[in-house]
Amino acid sequence: MLTKRIIPCLDIKNGRTVKGVNFIDLKDAGDPVFLAKQYADMGADEIVLLDISATLEGRKTMRNIVLNVAEHINIPFTVGGGISSIDDVSEMLNCGADKISINSSAIKRPDLINELSQKFGSQCITVAIDAKKIGSEWVVHTTGGTIATNLNLFNWAKEVEQRGAGELLFTSMTNDGTKSGFANEALAKLSKTVNIPIIASGGAGIKKHFVDVFKKGKADAALAASIFHYGNLTIVDLKRILKQQNIQVRL
Repeated sequence: MLTKRIIPCLDIKNGRTVKGVNFIDLKDAGDPVFLAKQYADMGADEIVLLDISATLEGRKTMRNIVLNVAEHINIPFTVGGGISSIDDVSEMLNCGADKISINSSAIKRPDLINELSQKFGSQCITVAIDAKKIGSEWVVHTTGGTIATNLNLFNWAKEVEQRGAGELLFTSMTNDGTKSGFANEALAKLSKTVNIPIIASGGAGIKKHFVDVFKKGKADAALAASIFHYGNLTIVDLKRILKQQNIQVRL
């Protein structure tokens, strides 16, 4: 059985790690290189670095931060934000990233997923999906969660898989930063919709939320930010709890 992964996420703006609620009200959470090394030393399975304002501001992803993180950690890490071409992916992988994450650029031009998976292999292509529950439907959003699309979460996830993505990173905008738990019902449905690994994001607040996201949400990995950034929970303690609940993790 594959082990479940715990993945701290570093949302980066202007070279600093930030965290907000429902994608707004951003607060400084520290230096990304320092935090990435700290989490690697604490037992994180992977790290995700997201330049959250790159697409919104039309910029490219933070090259120097990626180089520095690669020098200081020995676990896989994913980079996202402002990536929209084969050249962008080549640069990030050459800087030391193990995987890249695309979101808005994939929605704008879905063929990009096919092109990247064919060029670099699906194992290093993660497609991030930000979605908000509106009425009874999960609506995909783009450009840092600021623009609603006409895409349904589950339909888009299936298309993403068919186009060659190796992994999904689903962030529930409804749950993001609320510390009220992951969107387990949507995650469970998503796990039945696709056959590629799903990283759950948005809503982690207490240890039980991680137990639930694996048992109820059927996620393959759980991503969190503020609960780790502000010292509410250590990764080692979390993994011990998960192990006690018969959830396979790497200790």
